[in-house]
Amino acid sequence: MIKIGILGEIGSGKTYVAKNFGFPVFNADYEVAKLYQKNKKIFKKLNAELPKYVHSFPIEKKEISNAILANKNNLKKIIKIVHFEIRKKMNAFLKKNENKKIIILDIPLLLENKINNKKDILVYVESRKLSILKRLKKRKNFNNKLFKKFKEIQYSTNYKKKKSHFIIKNDFTKKSVNDGINSILKEII
Repeated sequence: MIKIGILGEIGSGKTYVAKNFGFPVFNADYEVAKLYQKNKKIFKKLNAELPKYVHSFPIEKKEISNAILANKNNLKKIIKIVHFEIRKKMNAFLKKNENKKIIILDIPLLLENKINNKKDILVYVESRKLSILKRLKKRKNFNNKLFKKFKEIQYSTNYKKKKSHFIIKNDFTKKSVNDGINSILKEII
């Protein structure tokens, strides 16, 4: 099985690129959202760790955002609790898809949390900063302060590009993404 990890800035189109490969995708953001909505155990752990912020189930995104904005250590606490469950879900995904030729990992902190293996192929999604900001501002829950907090815990763009085997230039057209994907698949298959 070939594992392809998708890297890039917040809002660069990583999830869109991941879906367009046409192989099974593990989307960590989606799995985290599901945990907040359906996992009472996660709620109890977060409530015990951050009772001032997390007090309703299903967990509202606003509660998590408020906790992160109030104190930078809260983000570390949240990651520590949630990361363990996400890793379990990823391992179940890998086992379920072990007979697939290729799988895609759409995990925002893939390198930072040391989730990838040396044999994994890393693809960096590169987009113009202005295009990213324009897209992010269209998101209904976009919060610039929160965006900056997440940027603080991520490796630099240059580091992620250096670690990547391929770069897809995403100008937010289907053609640019598909051209990049096709050239990568030709090289690895």
